[in-house]
Amino acid sequence: MGATRGAVLKVSAVTAMTAAVVLGPGLSAVAEPAPRAVAPEADLAHHGRLSLHEERLGIQLRTGNRGPSPLADATVRLRFSVPLASWQRLPQGCLRGDSRTVLCGTGPLRVSAQARRTALGLRFTGRPSEVVVRVDTAWNGGASDRNRRNDTHEVLVLSTDDAYVF
Repeated sequence: MGATRGAVLKVSAVTAMTAAVVLGPGLSAVAEPAPRAVAPEADLAHHGRLSLHEERLGIQLRTGNRGPSPLADATVRLRFSVPLASWQRLPQGCLRGDSRTVLCGTGPLRVSAQARRTALGLRFTGRPSEVVVRVDTAWNGGASDRNRRNDTHEVLVLSTDDAYVF
């Protein structure tokens, strides 16, 4: 066993010397971790119009990307102060998060291209006289967004059938 141990020590010494020769004096043969990929940057912006008539809320939403990176997809979150009726149908690409939340995918968002449009007609339980609607980005494809002011909104909508723009 002593001969085997001596052979292993010699191989280790030879490997260390080879590394010193190949790399040069003072350089380490230790592998450095790979640099992290830098997250893309995209400035999502949500704008739209809301109107409430009796128990029905009309939503016209536009989501754009001001760049500098394009996005394969993003998810807009719409939260309501009043519970949604459970029996309604949502447009393709949208789903319910819970009794007061709807999530909608945008699809690809190119930089400075025409905004993606989403139209919803939602019904609430009962006939609220007002609804607070919160619009924000739930997911943006892993991109960083330095300007969150244009994709986060809170709007009080009164049941007057008037349009509230954000």
